[in-house]
Order: sequence, then C-alpha cells, then structure tokens
Amino acid sequence: MNAIVALCHFCELHGPRTLFCTEVLHSPLPQGASSGDISGQNEQAEEEEGGIQMSSRIRSHSPAEGASADSSSPGPKKSDMCEASANRCGCRSLAGGHPGYVSHDKETSIKYVSHQHPNHPQLFSIVRQACVRSLSCEVCPGREGPIFFGDEQHGFVFSHTFFIKDSLARGFQRWYSIITIMMDRIYLINSWPFLLGKIRGIIDELQGKALKVFEAEQYGCPQRAQRMNTAFTPFLHQRNGNAARSLTSLTNDENLWACLHTSFAWLLKACGSRLTEKLLEGAPTEDTLVQMEKLADLKEESEGWDGSEEEKPAPQPDVVEGQELSKCSPETPLMPDCNSWNVAHRRLSVFRSLRHMRQVLGASAFRMLAWHVLMGNQVIWKARDMDLVQSAFDVLRTMLPVGCVRIIPYSDQYEEAYRCNFLGLSPHVQIPSHILSSEFAVLVEVRTATRSSLYPTLFDDEQSLNKYEFVVTSGSPVAADRVGPTILNKIEAALTNQNLSVDVVDQCLVCLKEEWMNKVKVLFKFTKVDSRPKEDTQKLLSILGAAEEDNVKLLKFWMTGLSKTYKSHLMSTVRSPTSSESRN
Repeated sequence: MNAIVALCHFCELHGPRTLFCTEVLHSPLPQGASSGDISGQNEQAEEEEGGIQMSSRIRSHSPAEGASADSSSPGPKKSDMCEASANRCGCRSLAGGHPGYVSHDKETSIKYVSHQHPNHPQLFSIVRQACVRSLSCEVCPGREGPIFFGDEQHGFVFSHTFFIKDSLARGFQRWYSIITIMMDRIYLINSWPFLLGKIRGIIDELQGKALKVFEAEQYGCPQRAQRMNTAFTPFLHQRNGNAARSLTSLTNDENLWACLHTSFAWLLKACGSRLTEKLLEGAPTEDTLVQMEKLADLKEESEGWDGSEEEKPAPQPDVVEGQELSKCSPETPLMPDCNSWNVAHRRLSVFRSLRHMRQVLGASAFRMLAWHVLMGNQVIWKARDMDLVQSAFDVLRTMLPVGCVRIIPYSDQYEEAYRCNFLGLSPHVQIPSHILSSEFAVLVEVRTATRSSLYPTLFDDEQSLNKYEFVVTSGSPVAADRVGPTILNKIEAALTNQNLSVDVVDQCLVCLKEEWMNKVKVLFKFTKVDSRPKEDTQKLLSILGAAEEDNVKLLKFWMTGLSKTYKSHLMSTVRSPTSSESRN
C-alpha cells in the first residue's frame, strides 16, 4: 500500500511536530543504505513477524533524519527543536546519530523504512502539512478520536488524535496523533474500520504505559500541590526544561521506536493486502449474477434466523453450491481422529480435470456422459469413495452455467431429478427401474477393477485410478456418429488438443459458456418476453447457428439458469414503454 504512517506531537514551544514516520520503498534503498549487520547490540537483532524481516538499523542516513540538518534539508532546523538532550527531547524521536529502521518483506521485495521525517522534500511537505492540520484545525469534538480530511493535491489523511499522561505537562497531558496519508481517497475510506481498530490498539498500549509512569510519579511527588505552592512562579521556568520530555520517557520504554516501526510496517502491509483491485470488462457474467443472488438469499435466510432461535429448523444434511455443510466447529481439526496418510492417499484418487476424466472413462463413454450433462439430464454416480464422486461433480459442473447446477454429493436414497441433476449414491442404493431405462438419465457405476491395470497411469505424481472400473450406462446411449450439440464438439476438440494446457482449456470453457448464454438470452427475449411465433423462432435459431435438435434442447435447459436479475430487467424494459403510452 502506497501510504505513510506517522506519529505527530504538539510541542508547547514549537507547535505541531512529526516525531516518527514509516514509508514504503518499492525501489532499492538509496545509495549507501543497507540493512544493519549484527554487532552484538540489541538494536541490531533481526526479528521475524508477519512475514516481514525486521532489521532495526540502516547504516547511512540523510540530514533529514536529524543528524546534521542544513538549509537544504527537508527536516526542521536545529533552532526549531527543543533544547534538551536527545533522549529527552519532545520534538525528536531518534537520537542525532541514529540512522532509522528498515524492514524487508521477503514475499514482495518491499522495504518499510522508518525515521523522523521523509527524505523526499515533497513527501516531507505533505507529512508536515498533515501533521499541522491533525493537531490544529482538523479535530473531532472532544479533541480525541478519528477524523478524515485531505485533497487531491496534498493527499488524504486518516488522523486519530489522543492524549498521553505527563505529570510535568500543562494539564498533566500531552497531545499526539497518528496519521495515515495516501493519495487514493476511496481506498483510504474503505480501510477506515481496519485502520481505526489497529491504530486504536497502538494508542491504548501507549496510553497504558504512560499511565503507569504517571501514577508512579504522582505517588512519589504529587505535582498538583507543588504547583499550587508556586503559583506565581513563571510556569515554563519552574520546570527546568522537563516539559519537553520524549515519549520514551513518558512511557519508560527504551525500545518504543523499534516497536512502533514494527507496528507501522505491519499496518502498511496488512492494510495493503486486505483489499485488492480487479479489472472488470463489461457487465458481470450470468454466473456472477447467479452467485450473487444465491449469496443474498443465504444472507436473508440467516438474518431471518437470528431473531427467532426457537423457530430455527434443525440442521439438515443439505447442500449449498455443491458442497456439504460442515458439521465441525471452527476449532475442530480437519482430521482429528483418522490416519492422515490414509486420507491423503485416498484423496489422490480423484479427477483433476475434464481431460483427465476423458482419459479415464474413454472417449465414447465421456461423450455420452457429457451429452447428458449438457442436456440437463440426471447424472448419477454410484461409488464407495465420496471424494471421488465429489471430484467428478466438481469437474463436470464446469460445463454448465452456475444456475443450472443442482448437486446432492452423496445420499443413502435416490432423489428425484427435479431436486438435482447431479446425484451421488452409495453402492447399495436401489435405483428405480424406470430411471435406469429412462433416456433422461445416465448412470456411472464405480466398481473395483477385476484386473490389476485397466489402463496406464495417467499422472506420475498421483495415485492412479486403475483400481477402479467405470461403467457408463443410459437408456438413451449417444451414438458415436451423432452430431450432438455444437458446444460439445468444441469442448472435445479443446480436450484432444494436446497443445492446450488445462488452464487454457478452462478458459475455453468460460468463453464457450458465455457465447451460448448470450444465445440463451436472445432466445428468452424473443420467445418469453416478446412472444414471437414459432416460425420467427425457427428463423432466429438458424441465425444463431442452433437450429439442430440437440442445440435447441440445450438452449431451453440453459434458459433455466438465467439470473432473476436479468429476467426482471427484461420485463421492466419491455413493460415501461407500454405503460408510458397508456398514460399518453
């Protein structure tokens, strides 16, 4: 995430000051800068946290970091700093010779660098202006809490102001803020809940440490009574410079800046990882719309259960999106009481892709199975291995639109076709005779192979399926010389083309489904919405290249998978002109 996180302080002598900031470097460090080596000091130790390698020092530093500032440096002049020792200065975080901190993200090769001020003059100006605004005019009621401000030129800022207890300060507290600056307004607004929670945690930790120091000092030497006795003494002179104590003194934590660097670096990495951008070209696909509608239905159903626990139905072994509902709690291990090697060995006997399934079943058996899948007929698998059946359905469903898929992965009794078009059964389940002889169903029986090897091993890195024998039967077998639907022929052509990888074949399937779903939309508009006669419909099918019998059946089945959003949109666009004409 291209952003800067900074800790700011309001000095009683010099006003708002930037104490500590962490920025992201996508390019190599400046010339001469390198991560510190291990020299026996505690600061040089390297830590591992959240996938980021923490190296606490950078060898070189610029004048902007406070060592020898001159007129060309973007940092504050020496005359603007509090006149106190480096470790007790309220306007300074790192000592004069301290080069700063750096963290290396091994995954992305990004570096997170922390020092008192940014090196770049333009960034220094942006952070400086955000610091002044966060501690002067841009504050929320009560002066403590989060606020958002900014513009396109100077960046947008998430600021959280807070107070730190100090027994020597005016009002016994000092004013600080943690700010996050970036140029992307939408991203920053969407990150508000995340930033608020994490920054609030950092603030609570700082305030807790400072409160312990404050209470200890007040117990040893109460300041309120002492100030009352010296009420006419000039306030700043009677404190002898102790008003400018640093945050490390207020919290009694010498490793404070190293800890803040770790927290700020993690905050930048985590906030950048939680939101990603995706390029969407054109309108969403029908599969996307159907998935969104199913998620909305599930959300409404769960919200309806929240207020009525007594009416909540008992858990059923139902199916959602082709997956069985989990009966384990989040704390339950995935495999608590079974031999992990046996489970892994058993799960290797699964179908990996359509090409894999075609090689296992054979060309003619796969064509019969695929034809029934595309036509919307019921596909029944009988096997002992539930993982094998589930993998088969996961592969076969890729040929259909999401709205046309209804799966019961495994059942102890036969389920009617109106409930599911993919049904997994255990071997002992009896299937009605009229289903076995029906032309609208296909049965795949997975039996133990009678020979040691029915076909060669397909993949060297997995357990082969040659211990099984697959028998595909149907009341309406598809002849090898039958033309079949056009999309089936194109799918087989892609599967037999060895120059195409599995990933490329998957993308071919997506394109083919979108092509035929567009034909489905035209046919739905033509027949269901406009109610055109059969003669015109036949002409339309010829234009679409889908006049054959199998193509027509496929289009009618796929029409059931259209999203409710698309159907309602068509109905509203058709009815609106009629209603406007009637008003006229």
